Amino acid sequence: MLMVVKNQIKVQLITIKYAIQREFLNKVTFFSNIFFMILNNASFIIQWIILYSIKDNVGGYKFSEILLLWGLASGTYGISHFFFKDVFDLTEIINTGKLDNYLIQPKNILISSITSNVEVSALGDIIYAYIMLTLYGITIERLLLFTLFITTGGLVLTSLAVIVASLSFWFGRVEIFANSANSMMTNFATYPDGIFKGFIKLLFYTIIPLEFVNYIPIKTLINFDIFNFIIIILVCTIFISLAFIIFYKGLKKYSSSNLMNARI
Repeated sequence: MLMVVKNQIKVQLITIKYAIQREFLNKVTFFSNIFFMILNNASFIIQWIILYSIKDNVGGYKFSEILLLWGLASGTYGISHFFFKDVFDLTEIINTGKLDNYLIQPKNILISSITSNVEVSALGDIIYAYIMLTLYGITIERLLLFTLFITTGGLVLTSLAVIVASLSFWFGRVEIFANSANSMMTNFATYPDGIFKGFIKLLFYTIIPLEFVNYIPIKTLINFDIFNFIIIILVCTIFISLAFIIFYKGLKKYSSSNLMNARI
């Protein structure tokens, strides 16, 4: 079992390597995409600078904690969109029969189908995340925890996208629903959880698991709590497991379109 996992990881690392090399053929585009993503993210901080010039506290967060929150949100987005870019096109892959390409390969179908390409600009999100961590105040312990949390957050975000996209096996075209779910995860992630109440707060613990992706991790980074740490790891494991279970249950209902396009 461990050998199978090891081989799968090796194959996917090679896939990502070649995807990066393919994008790197145009160096100007490669680096400009990264730079402009960093610049785009930085522009949003201006609104918080203006707001914090009026107030010292927003939703229970100081300005330095907002920087950390943005770092977590950007890093989570970056991990998911860089390493698992195609998960956000999985509904189309399923509905147009492009999943056939992966059925004939001796690799894990789900992992192969969502890791075939990379989103270069997402590297800008990851770099920006560490810039925000540095501005907040970087230590070895904080660096290790931060890296772990943007990874678990990215995996939860990816798993949620898989779960939603897998509904296509039963209900056909669910692109609007899938895009809405993914957008909500991104749009709410950069706001302090203290400003949300009632039903929205409940959503963050269930359908839109931002509490486990952003808010509990940031509290753990500020004041380490072993219970919160375990919760983050546990929730990540649950979402990954659900993603695999639901995808492969749905795969049994998949109808091939006979589009056997060879992939190298």
